[in-house]
Amino acid sequence: MKKHEPSFAERQQASSKAKQTLLEKAKARAADPNAAKRKEAQRQAAEKRAARAEANKAAQRAEKLRKAEVRAKQEAERLAALKAEREREEEEKLAAEKARIELEAAQKAKRDARYAARKARR
Repeated sequence: MKKHEPSFAERQQASSKAKQTLLEKAKARAADPNAAKRKEAQRQAAEKRAARAEANKAAQRAEKLRKAEVRAKQEAERLAALKAEREREEEEKLAAEKARIELEAAQKAKRDARYAARKARR
């Protein structure tokens, strides 16, 4: 069996009928007394969405700024702790050097005393 293929005229007529149906639906929607109310409700909903989106963006910017401030504070604290650690290490080095010098001086004094005692015995 052959399938029925519509002719050009039939396709044109079907297209015209479909367009006419769409036009009638659009006219019926425009003539609807609730259409203005629906459009107003849609407009208000769109405004509310835009306001919420702007508020969300502002909140995100504020959160980003807060996080940047926290990171800056943490970095400053880290640098201060690092500086204090370096200063402490420097003080320890100085104290160790001072102790070494004092020990050498005490050892030299002890050695000099032994030499003087030996010289005095002669």
